[in-house]
Amino acid sequence: MCLGIPGEIVEIPPDQTDLAKVDVSGVRRAVNIGLLDGQPLGPGDWVLIHVGFALSKIDEAEARAALEFLEGIGQAYEDELAALRDSSIGDSSIGDSSTER
Repeated sequence: MCLGIPGEIVEIPPDQTDLAKVDVSGVRRAVNIGLLDGQPLGPGDWVLIHVGFALSKIDEAEARAALEFLEGIGQAYEDELAALRDSSIGDSSIGDSSTER
């Protein structure tokens, strides 16, 4: 099963505006935001992520509802988080695998 998961933008480096550090349930990874070119994005904004790419900007209420649903389906969500932890896109300086909550 492939899922789109919500993540909150933590940082967009000024020298790599197509990448953002995004927090997904405590996992921080670099995500490509190039598909959302032209949309205003910044820290605190939420995006829907699939295979390392932000597909759309969503509001916080939609993000929270999606996270609750995903946590409720269990193993598929855990598998997606594991794939996110193991992924790496772009500069490792913004793509750490921090699991701080």
